[in-house]
Amino acid sequence: MEKLVACVQKKPDALCRLICFPWAGSGTSQLAQWGRLFNDSVEVFCIRLPGRETRLEEPFAKDMTSVVNEITSVLLKELKEKPFAFFGHSFGTYMSFAVALHLKQKYGLEPVHLFMSAAHAPNSAAYLAVQSIDLPDGHSDLLAIMEILGGNFELPLDKDLWRDTALVFKEDARLFKTCSFEKTEVNIPFSCDITYFCGSDDKIYDAKGWQELTSGDTSFYELPGDHLYLLKPSNESFLIKHMTRSIENGL
Repeated sequence: MEKLVACVQKKPDALCRLICFPWAGSGTSQLAQWGRLFNDSVEVFCIRLPGRETRLEEPFAKDMTSVVNEITSVLLKELKEKPFAFFGHSFGTYMSFAVALHLKQKYGLEPVHLFMSAAHAPNSAAYLAVQSIDLPDGHSDLLAIMEILGGNFELPLDKDLWRDTALVFKEDARLFKTCSFEKTEVNIPFSCDITYFCGSDDKIYDAKGWQELTSGDTSFYELPGDHLYLLKPSNESFLIKHMTRSIENGL
């Protein structure tokens, strides 16, 4: 559990858990801190994939199926014992959707709310187009890889940080290429509400398809900023207040 999940503030009496899935090339350092910012009704878990942070010595995951299976097997007990919601940003959106779909199809478990951010809806033509792009070779092509999964944001200037980011980013892009989603197989998979967030200065994502993936309500919010708009304190505050209200209303 501690290997897969970062939880900076345990809240055993919380009414709901928010499982956060970070963006490509990153770890748990930002989203895990949300655990200190939510009130006592929400406990925050942030997913840590192999090959980074305390799992640095582990090989990177070989495909999205193995990621989904690890997350599901480790967290199944927790997901069964109390309500949960998902937040995913960029690559994390696709990862969270894959996990949510697996939980619904195999165990009949569904989040009380899906919070998706800065990503194409997985049933959109834009998503399929990005999936069909061939990954370039070599770390020098990081910018080309970021076109696949990233958006408009500033890159690290430190050479060591750049190299580490490039390696993890490329592995996450490779993972993304192993995602598979067939709309015809799942029909309308969810009944929970879905909220989609994006940055006003980021590239345009095809997000409207989320409406076809749930019988619940779907809402859309554009916040000021680039691909990492969620790191701005004012946006972070908005997200946490909005998610808290949405989660509590969904219980």
